[in-house]
Amino acid sequence: MKLFLDTANVEEIRAAAEWGILDGVTTNPSLVAKEGRDFMEVLREITAIVDGPISAEVVSTKASDMVTEGRKLAKVHKNIYVKVPMTTEGLKATKILSGEGTRVNMTLVFSSLQALLAAKVGAAYVSPFIGRLDDIGQTGMEIIEEISTIYQNYSFKTEILVASIRHPIHVKEAALLGADIATMPFSVLEKLPRHSLTDIGLDRFLKDWAKLPKK
Repeated sequence: MKLFLDTANVEEIRAAAEWGILDGVTTNPSLVAKEGRDFMEVLREITAIVDGPISAEVVSTKASDMVTEGRKLAKVHKNIYVKVPMTTEGLKATKILSGEGTRVNMTLVFSSLQALLAAKVGAAYVSPFIGRLDDIGQTGMEIIEEISTIYQNYSFKTEILVASIRHPIHVKEAALLGADIATMPFSVLEKLPRHSLTDIGLDRFLKDWAKLPKK
């Protein structure tokens, strides 16, 4: 499973990239606004750090405007995937953009039926928001299993990008269900290598090493 960072913070991206496990980045208008910087400037910095898929989202609501925006974003770098919202206008835009060879990440997906439609219009990625489903009392991971089954039934090439990840258990469950990608905030990513027994074991090894006679 590929691991993406969901952020527009360049320093977080640079730190994660140094670990050697970062496969890509997803951004959205809220994350960019949080940084208070020029969107295109941030996007170009990210492409210089990460050699992998980078999702940049359109902010238009009409299909024609989404297409114009998407074409502009796709020209920034060869690794750009254009994020388009799951609406009827988004479906129209995705059909056009994907038909032109632009890779689309269809976002704000909350049902397996929406994911089916995204695949039918040629989306490269579909982004189910599992954390937000958990928030309203629905088990978010259930739709990952449903989407996976539907895609296998019809041999769709659209990849499942699990989004709105809140904790490491979400990452583990996504991997167990065979999701293609998990995108998460840095606060979650940095917890993945950690385990209390690893810390205890390392501390014990170092203390034992310090007891050895030194020449």
